[in-house]
Amino acid sequence: MEIWTREQWETMMQSSNKALFYLYTPICGTCMVASKMMEVIHAMRESIPMGKADLNYIEDLAVDYQIESVPCLLIAEDGVIKEKIYAFQSVPHLLEKIG
Repeated sequence: MEIWTREQWETMMQSSNKALFYLYTPICGTCMVASKMMEVIHAMRESIPMGKADLNYIEDLAVDYQIESVPCLLIAEDGVIKEKIYAFQSVPHLLEKIG
């Protein structure tokens, strides 16, 4: 999964039927587990554009998108944020949410 800037995310969100943006911070223990889960998701859903970003470097996105905590997975469909997931729970749970 490649690292995206805010601009890359917003372009992908507008140009794709579905896109995922995974937000984390490197010192977050829960994010470490979530990152491994996202790598599995990425391998299983290669056709869906997916990017990630360290929220420390795009703090304005956290404010504008009202991100409450990390890890956070933004799921966009047709240019609109459909869901924000904070509790990753499991890979099957995430796959169900992503569709």
